[in-house]
Amino acid sequence: MPEHAIIPIICIEEGGLAAAGLQGEQASWAAANGFTGQRGRLLAMPGEGGRVASYLFGLGAAKERPALVLGLASAALPAGSYRLEGAFGDPILAALGFRLGTYRFDRYRKATAVAELAEYPPEADVAEVDRLFEAAALARDLINTPSNDLGPDAFEAAIQQFAQARDMQIEVTRGDELLAANFPMIHAVGRASTEAPRLVDLRWGREGDPKVTLVGKGVTFDTGGLDIKTSAGMLIMKKDMGGAANVLGLAHAIVSAGLPVRLRVLLPIVENAISGNSFRPCDVLPSRKGLTVEIGNTDAEGRLILADALALADEESPELLIDMATLTGAARVALGPELPPLYSTDDALARELMAEGALSDDPLWQMPLWSPYDAMMSSKIADVNNAGSGGFAGSVTAALFLRRFVANAGAWVHLDIFGWAPEARAGRSQGGTDQGIRAVYRMLKRRFPERH
Repeated sequence: MPEHAIIPIICIEEGGLAAAGLQGEQASWAAANGFTGQRGRLLAMPGEGGRVASYLFGLGAAKERPALVLGLASAALPAGSYRLEGAFGDPILAALGFRLGTYRFDRYRKATAVAELAEYPPEADVAEVDRLFEAAALARDLINTPSNDLGPDAFEAAIQQFAQARDMQIEVTRGDELLAANFPMIHAVGRASTEAPRLVDLRWGREGDPKVTLVGKGVTFDTGGLDIKTSAGMLIMKKDMGGAANVLGLAHAIVSAGLPVRLRVLLPIVENAISGNSFRPCDVLPSRKGLTVEIGNTDAEGRLILADALALADEESPELLIDMATLTGAARVALGPELPPLYSTDDALARELMAEGALSDDPLWQMPLWSPYDAMMSSKIADVNNAGSGGFAGSVTAALFLRRFVANAGAWVHLDIFGWAPEARAGRSQGGTDQGIRAVYRMLKRRFPERH
């Protein structure tokens, strides 16, 4: 076998070894090693001169197989060139899973060589695989970058480059300009930082196309403010801009695919720091929408900056208004780190998003906008409190708080994502991760097919 030969990865379902057509010594070797197609199992098949001729890879049983299962193969394989054979299923998701399994965040250490998919399955749309990999990698890179290198200034600079590379219009409102432009809650949350708060507004697409607006929470670090977090609670708060990171990844996929939409992206970017001018518990803040908000907890800051951005988005009545935010610990208590809650004013849209997420290994789960819980956020001196009383239904009450700032959009979706993988799994390395990108992109692609 040549030094740089492309090595086949033969994908086999649980119990499907006989159907793989292995012959003679290869079949005996697989049987002797107990290979039956177990999910994630890799078995090197010997070739001439002691070289590896191929690998068998177990897909596991179909009913419990993640769509990105090939990520388990690429994460474990030595550096080299590979191609997929056998029962790998959907060619786009198989290739994407393989590529996502090779993701590494090497900014602060020497990069290591990884397995390369040198040949895509013939049926795979290479451009689609590339854009979805790039979308996920963009979100992961941003989330993994520590706050000393991705504060509000650096994050804005990265977004400026993002916009320029995609020919997007960009407008930034910074510092005290936020007050003049009527974004008082974004200003209040971010004013304690040495780097000014800001709202980044991106636009792309034809004026006459359906309006789709994305809003992403961009808290580059969250101390909790004066209601300060514990040291353990702050440990991964560099990820609190994960909503904005995932929105940018989604925007990349939309623009790369050329979907016929009028895209707007709103990113309120702040650091929730502590200083003499921090906003305080019991303060009452005005909002862009005109509602007054009593501060029950300064660590419930994400909903404040999102509220001003959602109010702006809602003013032009988009057909779809979608926000992503690493918003509540209650969401993790309810559904864990892998399954973000989905809230929507359109149940059919919610079902569509869950279906697309299930097919693309990007799971979402609809939670109720339970109106009786609105009373938990009542205030004796303002229109609403930013923190629900009693400690119950924290993710639901956060979504209900945001709903107050949306009235004109055709449909609104709120994703309370985690943006972090505590442990590596198929197609996801440990650390910052993408959530919601594929589910929303596939829904948009179905509703707004690409122009040809």
